[in-house]
Amino acid sequence: MENKNIVITINRESGSGGGEIARLLGEKLGLKVYGRAILQSVADYFNTTLEDMDRVKAQKANWWNDFCKFYRQFDTTSRSGDSYPEATPLTLYYAEARLLRELAEQESCIIVGRAGFHIFRDNPNALHLLIMADRDARIARIATKQNLSPEEAAKVIDKTDKARDTFVKTVADTSRYDARNYDFVLNVTNMPTDTVAQFLADNIRKKYPSLAK
Repeated sequence: MENKNIVITINRESGSGGGEIARLLGEKLGLKVYGRAILQSVADYFNTTLEDMDRVKAQKANWWNDFCKFYRQFDTTSRSGDSYPEATPLTLYYAEARLLRELAEQESCIIVGRAGFHIFRDNPNALHLLIMADRDARIARIATKQNLSPEEAAKVIDKTDKARDTFVKTVADTSRYDARNYDFVLNVTNMPTDTVAQFLADNIRKKYPSLAK
């Protein structure tokens, strides 16, 4: 039987407020939001931390070597002793993708980041969003949120965006800024996050009337 669950993926620029928009959208649509926290189980599998996962995923990968490592190490039914698979950008992606697909099989949901637009690119019930904002607005948001100077906030944004760019290019062979990967591309500069979330909720319900009102 065809799975009718709806999957909304949200990619976002650092400092755009995309994570907060995702949370509010989940509340308005009655959907769970899966992002960084849900991936603790992947970190546990690789006997690593979320911070180490971020560092690994920011690296450029040898696609074929990582592909082989995945099928030697991750695609097994058991693990003996203290042997853990090696964490590389692509083995982490394969593990995340498997986990997220399993979640989507169980329920409709919102997925933040994790190259979700690529993982669910062939899912007919998936809707893909990209949230952007002008650089000055993003710097101001990060500076306020993390109590940083504008210069420090700019460095945080550049580091985060570069890591996300590298990860998406590595696993999906595309730019995360390619509008063809998305159904909605929104520049939310100077727009309250609740206003953006409400706009998205209203329009998503038009496409998927079954979602909570």
